[in-house]
Amino acid sequence: MSENWVKRTVVAHPSAGIKSDFAPLIDALYREAVLEARQMPPEEKFALGEELFEYACSITLLGIRNQNPRFSEEECQQELQRRLDLAERLEQ
Repeated sequence: MSENWVKRTVVAHPSAGIKSDFAPLIDALYREAVLEARQMPPEEKFALGEELFEYACSITLLGIRNQNPRFSEEECQQELQRRLDLAERLEQ
């Protein structure tokens, strides 16, 4: 088995047991995204990781605002930081 074969092999998409007419298209798009990511230089992956983190924080902030409509922007930021700190502690 060659190294290229391993690099082309993709783990099944998380939706792999779901029956849908769109499953083949979803699987093909997922495979394409994984193969594209494997070709990406490390610095580009790092930059995209930062973008993804910032996007996730913005979505979390929207949820915090929705759950706590009377929070100020500063209180929302503090709650986000509290959640990030908690997640870090739970990972250790």
